[in-house]
Amino acid sequence: MSNSPSATAVHDVVVVGSCMTDLVSFAPRLPKPGETIHGHKFFIGFGGKGANQCIQAARLGAKAAMVCKVGNDTFGENYIENFKSNGISTEYVAQTSEASTGVASITVNDDGQNEIVIVAGANLLLNSEDLEQASNAIRCAKVVVCQLEIQTAISLEALKIAHDAGVKTIFNPAPATADLDPDFYKKTDVFCCNETEAEILTGVEVSNVEDAGKAGSILLEKGCSAVIITMGVKGSLLMSLENQTPCHIPTRKVKAVDTTGAGDSFVGALAFYMAHYPCMELEEMSRRACDIATVSIQSQGTQTSYPSRAQLPQELF
Repeated sequence: MSNSPSATAVHDVVVVGSCMTDLVSFAPRLPKPGETIHGHKFFIGFGGKGANQCIQAARLGAKAAMVCKVGNDTFGENYIENFKSNGISTEYVAQTSEASTGVASITVNDDGQNEIVIVAGANLLLNSEDLEQASNAIRCAKVVVCQLEIQTAISLEALKIAHDAGVKTIFNPAPATADLDPDFYKKTDVFCCNETEAEILTGVEVSNVEDAGKAGSILLEKGCSAVIITMGVKGSLLMSLENQTPCHIPTRKVKAVDTTGAGDSFVGALAFYMAHYPCMELEEMSRRACDIATVSIQSQGTQTSYPSRAQLPQELF
């Protein structure tokens, strides 16, 4: 299954997280309980926050590895090929017969409203033994990225392995949970969440830049070194222990085609910059990551919308 030269290969970015196969149906309206209706379009896409972030980092030029678990099924095989075709090491992609590859069954109506059923499947079987096998890669990485679509305890364990080895860490608390273990804040170099997640974690409703500053202050008090709150068209807000004055980074105004996965594009781009330009100011990294996420929303799909280095202005590199 490996396409990595050796178990001790040093990676720029290691992502510990989820893979999901998106099964997307488009119909005029959402069906009522017990009703069958005709749809007019269907596609299968690659998703999952962890995998999305890894794909974006790799497309920008990061030497990346994914630590995840998929089913011993067609979706799992296809996902492994997807990683390989994006130049991502699959040495730490485990397959299991005990659960199916994670899937998201999505129905979208003509108004853009949707119904989503997610079955996490194999994602929830990623365990400490899998982390142990990937521990050298985690300890030797330049940046390690985690989220919450796998078992919370496994995400925290991965962050601890990385942080205790002096590796830079990014934590994306999605989907957010109000009772997050306090160690998540202490083991994270850059805590990156959106406005909804910030509200769940702090109790502050984030509807503007000023609100984001209040939420950011609370997250810093919880032990974060730096906090980035992404706010869609309003851009992002950055705060750190070194500079607790909120720094607002506006986004370029563009016509959005599909905003799905924009947050993951931002996190993946941020991981790339932290790995490749360790001396760059976090504000400048955030600005560039915001530009890349803005490119992604101008195309349909999730990973299919993520730009590669060759498709971007060279001043971003």
